Amino acid sequence: MASARTESFKILIPLGIAILLALFFLHGLWAGIVGGLLIGLFVFCLNFFRDPERTAPDDPALMISSADGVVTHVEVVEESPFGLGKMKRISVFLNVFDVHVNRTFYGGTIVDRVHVPGKFLDARHPTCHVENERMDWHLQTEHGPIVLRQIAGLIARRIVGWAEKGQEVVRGERIGMIRFGSRTDLFMPLHCEVLVKVGERVKGGETPLARWTPSNFDQMFKEQA
Repeated sequence: MASARTESFKILIPLGIAILLALFFLHGLWAGIVGGLLIGLFVFCLNFFRDPERTAPDDPALMISSADGVVTHVEVVEESPFGLGKMKRISVFLNVFDVHVNRTFYGGTIVDRVHVPGKFLDARHPTCHVENERMDWHLQTEHGPIVLRQIAGLIARRIVGWAEKGQEVVRGERIGMIRFGSRTDLFMPLHCEVLVKVGERVKGGETPLARWTPSNFDQMFKEQA
């Protein structure tokens, strides 16, 4: 499967070549200015594509964050992707300095993966989740359906998906990334207990966002009956 490293090569290799050409063909002040700018950009991209190892909590009932960033929304929405109806949604905004590798927030089977073209509004814009370019992931877990939405932002112009439809994934598994600033929306059944608040900073693959509980399972079975 592809990774942040392979994605980084697509940008870092051309940048590295540009740096060498600038240093070879330019001289004096121009060499310093252009070379310095390109080297600064290279270091920024090197940092952007980092992909640290993360350890998920031991409790199997916990759903964890799919991304690094700040929680901007915790709410109930009337309509969710894939026609799943009313669900809870937790949104996480990623700035350009956050890790941009996205992970599954709970394990299951990828039922569907849909890329939707759209605008590139700022990822904090109130309608970006329905107007911007995005990738929706529908997962069926042992406890019910969940959805992960990757949303491109003002600077992010490319959503990358690494996992495929029909694939089994575990909680915290890397499934893609967004370049270069963005938002993730996590949709879950109404009976899930949310554990975070707006304004809280979270880490992908590590921070608990919500919880399944035995009482939740009983309610879910009644709703599906």
